[in-house]
Amino acid sequence: MLTMDEIAAFFRTHDNYLILTHKSPDGDTLGCAAALCHMLRGAGKTAALLKNDEVVPFYAMYVDGLWAAEDYAFDTVVSVDLAARDLFPKNAEALRDRVDLAIDHHPSNEGFGRLNYVRAECAACGEILYELAVELGQLTPEVALPLYVAVATDTGCFVYANVTANTHRVAAALIETGIDFQSANKRHFRTKTRKRLALEARLLSTLEYFDEGRIVVVQLPLSLQRELALTENDTDDLAALGGLAEGTDCSITMKEKESGEWKLSVRTGARIDASRACARFGGGGHHAAAGCVIHGMTQEEAKNAIVRAAMEVADHA
Repeated sequence: MLTMDEIAAFFRTHDNYLILTHKSPDGDTLGCAAALCHMLRGAGKTAALLKNDEVVPFYAMYVDGLWAAEDYAFDTVVSVDLAARDLFPKNAEALRDRVDLAIDHHPSNEGFGRLNYVRAECAACGEILYELAVELGQLTPEVALPLYVAVATDTGCFVYANVTANTHRVAAALIETGIDFQSANKRHFRTKTRKRLALEARLLSTLEYFDEGRIVVVQLPLSLQRELALTENDTDDLAALGGLAEGTDCSITMKEKESGEWKLSVRTGARIDASRACARFGGGGHHAAAGCVIHGMTQEEAKNAIVRAAMEVADHA
């Protein structure tokens, strides 16, 4: 496996970077991409992010001014928090076999890069980018704020099961740079639109339980999305909702796409490996957090299929 010294040497010896994020970009991929772009520019390199049209307003402030121009001439392609070729945005599909370095923390990473630096023990990819910032001497507040957002949002504000002591050490070091982490926490964890509150009320009233109440399913069909006129911003981080139910250790969130597919997010405790369950449908992720897309099934069929997969991979010891 590559070392952080070797990764830092890679960035010192290359230039003209194009940074890729994944489909339905979350705080981790966008925070890492923004931080990497800032640290490379701070080191005198040319760097920009490939435009991702799925960025919700919630995260737009961190990537404003960092998008690559259409005629941007890049030499080096780097992906962050991107685990599989299927997760490349549509405008990045031509780059699936062109990634020079893939930085990730998902155990299910496909190893599509010419070089791959995957640290599955990290709760967020932002932990890796923090180490790189230190190595390159670029741990500035401009770099630290998006990295804090990356780590905080990918860990549910440090409550998920894969959070470690190192995760907290990284957060502390980022805070020590003087960033306004209180405002970031308020924005991402303690502020909801009225539309979002109405959505949660509807979803909580229709929760379904399986496996003696240990598995809970949250379902968001297109009909409800249209009724409430929801945007992507309104449905951000819905995966955390079902897990609030007492007595559950597996939360499955199903969201219907315009194409008729069902996008699934699975959050689990120690008993069920979310990545193994999602792998049955071509997805993956971590033991405690994974996702997949189910094609060609009705809502009932998709629900039964993912619940059955979760129960089959459960530890019954």
